Amino acid sequence: MRREASVLHLDLDAFYASVEQRDKPSLRGRPVVVGGVGQRGVVATASYEARVFGVRSAMPSHEARRRCPNAAFLVPRFDVYRTASGQVMGLLRALSPLVEPLSLDEAFVDLRAAPDPVDLAPAGLRARVQRLKDDVHEVTGGLTASVGVASSKFLAKIASELEKPDGLCVIEPGTEVDRIGPMPVGVIFGVGPVTRERLDRIGVRTVADLRGVEPAELVQVVGRAHAETLSGLAWARDDRPVEAEREAKSISTEDTFANDVKDRGELAEILRRHARQVASRLTAAQLFARTVTIKVRRPDFSTLTRARTLVGATDRYDTIAGVAQSLLDALDLTGGVRLLGVGVTGLTDLLQEDLFAAEAPEPAADEPALPAPAPAPAPADEPGPDATTEEHAYGPATPGYAPGLDVEHDVHGPGWVWGAGRGRVTVRFETRDTPPGPVRTFADDDPALRLRAVT
Repeated sequence: MRREASVLHLDLDAFYASVEQRDKPSLRGRPVVVGGVGQRGVVATASYEARVFGVRSAMPSHEARRRCPNAAFLVPRFDVYRTASGQVMGLLRALSPLVEPLSLDEAFVDLRAAPDPVDLAPAGLRARVQRLKDDVHEVTGGLTASVGVASSKFLAKIASELEKPDGLCVIEPGTEVDRIGPMPVGVIFGVGPVTRERLDRIGVRTVADLRGVEPAELVQVVGRAHAETLSGLAWARDDRPVEAEREAKSISTEDTFANDVKDRGELAEILRRHARQVASRLTAAQLFARTVTIKVRRPDFSTLTRARTLVGATDRYDTIAGVAQSLLDALDLTGGVRLLGVGVTGLTDLLQEDLFAAEAPEPAADEPALPAPAPAPAPADEPGPDATTEEHAYGPATPGYAPGLDVEHDVHGPGWVWGAGRGRVTVRFETRDTPPGPVRTFADDDPALRLRAVT
């Protein structure tokens, strides 16, 4: 732990939903849920207006609809989110070269490494962070961020949560232990639902309660390694550095289907599409992979993963697709498939030859799910953010005119899909720079209407 508050944590507020409200004037101030729009969809992000009704990330979409039937349910637009994220990460890297992204909407920054020294006294620090927040709002066209600054990553992340949304909180050095003592034990990295339930059985509900547990008893409840990590964090001890380059553990992509897929030809096409996406992301990251993995979830929710390690590392689409297909061919898919994913692990920045030599099969396993958890101190029951999975359970495999997507009409101009089905598409014609616009309905094969790319 540092002597000064020099670790900053920035978290964009309700990021996906806020981007949608920014770009769709009629949704500002209304409940918005971004995620899967089908019965098997999952909520990615809910606006604060939707959270009032109990809608939360990772909640099944059908439950979110039950709780908030008047919300706008939209599929994600990842290209738009990546653009906004890049704008914010650019601001952070201008502030300090040591920026550790955790996701599109979240990052740590080491203020001690700033080329232009930052005044770390409380008043000066608050003024500098407020300028950063103002810059985020301006460069993104209206998004807000909550920012926390403290003497460690653990405390900075807590600080960013304390005054959400659009918050600014500095935990001053010397106050850390007293500040976190009354907080629920769940604020500690590593205390997810499973660990929290175990701690509750021995009367541990706050961080201060955790400090009073005998070490031997804590080891019995959560295991030795986990106990040591939790004990240190309970006393605000966290020396982890801000790492500008986080090593990717895996790259993967997967689809959850609205209806179980039984046709092997269709599954093969989906698998090839995933392989192409994975290969493209490997190439973009200038990485090569040694191991190809597939993930299959059956209609009864049982999950199978299969992996094969290559003699050499590759970023070739045809190699990844071929290995993935051979792994899929070996599985009994009677009854259909609910989810299909392709991933790669064993990433390296060195290309290795002999790619087409015989592959060495790895032992098959029915667990764990892909991707692997991040290193400590991420908890066993809450995987960390290191794996670069892009989850496609939020939208259909072939979106078509899915709610929320951008369209353009030859007569009416740009807009977005308000709803679709039964051969019709309803469009609201507005953009982020216009007032709320009119709604029109068209046949879904109307030649004047088409999807449009927006970033």
